Amino acid sequence: MAGSCLPILGAVLIAPVLPRIQDHFAATPGADALVPVALTIPALALALLAPFAGVLIDRLGRHRLLVGATVAYAFVGTAPLWLDSLGAIVASRALVGVTEAVIMTCCTTLIGDYWSGRTRDRYLALQTICAAVSATAFFAIGGAVGSAGWRAPFWAYAVSLLLAPLMATVLRPAPKAAVTAADAPAEPVGPGGGGEERPFPWRRLAPTCGLTVFGAVVFYTVPVETSYLLDDLGVTAPAVIGAATALASAATVAGAAGFARFTARAQRFLPQVLALCAAGFVLMAVADRASLLVAGAVVDCLGTGVLLPLLLTRAMALLDHADRGRGTGLWTAAFFLGEFVCPLVLLAAAALVGSLAAAVGVLAAATALVALGVHLKDRRPVPAAV
Repeated sequence: MAGSCLPILGAVLIAPVLPRIQDHFAATPGADALVPVALTIPALALALLAPFAGVLIDRLGRHRLLVGATVAYAFVGTAPLWLDSLGAIVASRALVGVTEAVIMTCCTTLIGDYWSGRTRDRYLALQTICAAVSATAFFAIGGAVGSAGWRAPFWAYAVSLLLAPLMATVLRPAPKAAVTAADAPAEPVGPGGGGEERPFPWRRLAPTCGLTVFGAVVFYTVPVETSYLLDDLGVTAPAVIGAATALASAATVAGAAGFARFTARAQRFLPQVLALCAAGFVLMAVADRASLLVAGAVVDCLGTGVLLPLLLTRAMALLDHADRGRGTGLWTAAFFLGEFVCPLVLLAAAALVGSLAAAVGVLAAATALVALGVHLKDRRPVPAAV
């Protein structure tokens, strides 16, 4: 769980000090674009490289790669403490994304290796809870430590040097023999159900990964855009914006906790969860006061707290031990690709429809349509096996 929080640290820790970084490199050509890229490029690198990390994990094993990537994370994460070039800082941030791709894929794959069935679903929900709680904590830490200077928050990346020895000594590689009947493939291993190697389930995993890209856009809309929407309503006090974000984050935790409690029945409610997210977006789109906007954000985050572990368990159900690393890597890539494109999608929609609130309304309509599509697909009878 602690390892799964490291990519979240990379995504939000330096957000509060971006204006200070901008001021420091004001004379650097292209600083207006490069400074925001320094925040988002780890997510892009993670999205691009997670599938390759998954291949390495399946071939070389999860445990050694996890420990090695966690050590490397500390060195590339703290590099901006000594770098004086903005370009070099952006490059170091891209390397942070490389290590995060390995860490996140390994952690999620090990959850799939160690547990199965409802226990695994509960741990995947706990992963979401830890991510949501850590995001709020890291944002606060970044802001508090940032008062000592824009470089100070980068010291936090050294925490992985404390985690790596624990990972090396406490965690153990899960033996392949530990795969239980609950992890058995949904389809026969070979054409005759015999001992032939099972092909990687590309076709069955692709729809879930595509849905995950969209789900990540839904998931990140509130944390990324709430401050801008509040600003449009005339709310600029940092304390109010921080409280609103914290309340929405708490709703995410509550949703994930609900999923952990009702894992056995959660999969059938994916259309309803998407519909709940759409309802939250509608409230945010039509809000004419801060209280209604925050209420919409809370409704949406209750849904996204369930949505993330639900999509991940949906993907895990399609994977056995031999291809779990590749499958988890693809799912992780899909999710972080959605994180990266989320602000770009809303920015493009706002340019078309005239305002950010209207763009959220467009996203509400899209989410409702996706909910309907999933509902119709899940009701479709499964063809009988030949």
